[in-house]
Amino acid sequence: MTDWIPVLSNVGFPAAVTLYLLVRVESRLEQLSGCITRLTETIHAIRD
Repeated sequence: MTDWIPVLSNVGFPAAVTLYLLVRVESRLEQLSGCITRLTETIHAIRD
């Protein structure tokens, strides 16, 4: 049982940090995608 504690601390912490960062990056990418879509629509409206 005591052999599992170092494994969990070595794998668990990096996995938790990775998941946290992926969630944060995903929300930023969604915002960026929305901004690009609005920019494209605005450019098309100006050109017409």
